[in-house]
Amino acid sequence: VGIDYSEDVVEEGTRLAAERGVDNVEFRVADAYDPGFADGEFDVVHAHQVLQHLARPVEALATWRRIVGRGGFVAARDCDYEASVVHPDSEGLATWKSTYLALARRNGGSPDAGRRLKAWAHEAGFAEVTGGGSVWCFESDADRAWWGGLWADRAVESEFASGVLDRGIGDASVLDAIRSGWLDWAADPDGWMILPHGEILACG
Repeated sequence: VGIDYSEDVVEEGTRLAAERGVDNVEFRVADAYDPGFADGEFDVVHAHQVLQHLARPVEALATWRRIVGRGGFVAARDCDYEASVVHPDSEGLATWKSTYLALARRNGGSPDAGRRLKAWAHEAGFAEVTGGGSVWCFESDADRAWWGGLWADRAVESEFASGVLDRGIGDASVLDAIRSGWLDWAADPDGWMILPHGEILACG
């Protein structure tokens, strides 16, 4: 069972599963804090890049702990955007980072969630928590084109862009600078970036 707060995402997941002949999954619109499942209903809850966006991550983890019950596992993985490293640096990419961190926090999220997962799991009551880490590295021409192009588009046409404007974090010139920074980085053969992640496997 896959859940998301967005009806559009749930519809897309349902459509893609049907197109690919996957019939052992279902997707529902649901709330991470109260997904509507009974105690111990699942063996595993997996959350990828979710907790960083939640205002109450410990509450969400406690809910997931309840629905896996004893013997079940909660696995989570989140970026630590604050610890991201990019080369070559530029004014546009520095603006992206400060703007992204400011917007995420203004929205109630934690852009440094990766480093906090283990502590959050302990606070949520898990008896056993194994922490780990990994990185995304973008350096090949294809990877830079994808990641840089993704963020160039997000800078002007996404909830990121509208959030920056609506919350007064920046104006159109800021978004244009971010877009240019990412396009220049993607075109630079020396371009390199890592995004570190925290990971947990929690039970009990």
